[in-house]
Amino acid sequence: MSLLDSLKRYTVVVADTGDIDAIRRHRPQDATTNPSLLLKAAQQPQYRALVDGALADAAGVAAPGEARTEAFMDRLAVGFGREILQIVPGRVSTEVDAKHSFDSAATERKAHDVIALYEAAGVARHRILVKIGSTWEGIRAAERLEREGIHCNLTLLFSFAQAVACAEAGVTLISPFVGRIYDYHRKARGSEIPVDDDPGVESVRRIYAYFKKHGYATQVMGASFRRVEQITHLAGCDLLTISPELLADLAAAPGELTPALTPEMAARDGGERIHLDEPRYRWLHNQDAMAVEKLSDGIRRFDQDARALETWASSAGAGR
Repeated sequence: MSLLDSLKRYTVVVADTGDIDAIRRHRPQDATTNPSLLLKAAQQPQYRALVDGALADAAGVAAPGEARTEAFMDRLAVGFGREILQIVPGRVSTEVDAKHSFDSAATERKAHDVIALYEAAGVARHRILVKIGSTWEGIRAAERLEREGIHCNLTLLFSFAQAVACAEAGVTLISPFVGRIYDYHRKARGSEIPVDDDPGVESVRRIYAYFKKHGYATQVMGASFRRVEQITHLAGCDLLTISPELLADLAAAPGELTPALTPEMAARDGGERIHLDEPRYRWLHNQDAMAVEKLSDGIRRFDQDARALETWASSAGAGR
């Protein structure tokens, strides 16, 4: 038995990539994408037809300029999502542009646009997770979208305050970023951190325990891994979204896992229940310097990659 086979006994395995060929190789349950992954995938020759199709569709619905660019971005994300959903039996996460991170109304409008495109293509909304940054504004938008039956994946999640606010909002799923939390603390310490002391792994353990002890339906999906050991130490988590490289490493390694995250662990370690209104949320999040820095940095990075994808697509369209 491989570590990947063993992991799948306890945790839903999700592919963290826009590379459709990689998803086909590993056959995960679900898949997640983001602007950085789409930028990388869209430039690969085998996906040129998806890019050309998105460019042509956008040209048919909007005049040249910002509206056409936005239409292209939506159609490219949905195009990749549709292809992925022909392979995975579960769901695909499609991200709202990071430029809307502090605008609840714009986030909701974009989520409706994405769902409308999927439904027009015959994809039911229960197979889509709209991916939204875990700002206060994003969480409020997700709360309203969930009431409409639009399910949300709250991403760029680094603090316990973000996790609790998402659970109280009733979102479907959250994605704590294990690797980026680890990166921050490794840089601060100036050395590698043993996995048993890994702050990213501990963040997911704490959130999982709290959610399970207090009966929240929101699922926990660890994300952004740097090494296999971070993944194996979170066996038993609801879901884990993993890059193709680490999926291959897990598939190549023999072994059998014992779940580290269990209902018994949650009952023991889940802590006391708290409630967060906006002032308390902002205060608790602000007290976590790592989370404040990494949330801002993550929004900037996703925005930069989205703008780079727009620029690349404009050049690609001109060269057709």
